[in-house]
Amino acid sequence: MNSLLIMGYTSFDLGIFNEKDIKVSIIKKAVKNRLIRYLEEGLNWLIFTGNLGFEYWALDVAKELQKDYNFQIGTIFSFETHGQNWNENNQVKLAHFKEVDFVKYAYQTYENPSQFRQYNDFLLENTEGALVFYDEENETKLKYMVERMKQMAEYQLEILDFETLQETFEDMNE
Repeated sequence: MNSLLIMGYTSFDLGIFNEKDIKVSIIKKAVKNRLIRYLEEGLNWLIFTGNLGFEYWALDVAKELQKDYNFQIGTIFSFETHGQNWNENNQVKLAHFKEVDFVKYAYQTYENPSQFRQYNDFLLENTEGALVFYDEENETKLKYMVERMKQMAEYQLEILDFETLQETFEDMNE
């Protein structure tokens, strides 16, 4: 696989507002385990969309893994205005998404809802698979992207769900 899209719940979706929350450590461990497997299989690119929460934690893990593995990180934001109204703490996190090997904006500003569909189409057409933190028991707007991914015959979708995180937590405590 050449490129892997990273998507998942936001910190708001998860009710995690403190980076020291034990759940963040569990998520990072689960992500690290999966990313190492992809990297050892020859993954070249990790693609992010710049969302706080799962993506930000996965970005932290990816940047750490770049010390030991040869791969590139890209962020493709939907709009140039992405995150412009975020608070100072979140602006720092936004800056991390911009401190990667490749940064691109799909559009300058929001004009109409079709831009989201076109943006999502672009992401799916330019990645071979995705690692998504999503659980069908806890639906969010991610549902639509996950459904699209499932419909694509050649697209490799790996779902990280709450049960997987529970297993990771148990492994961490053995």
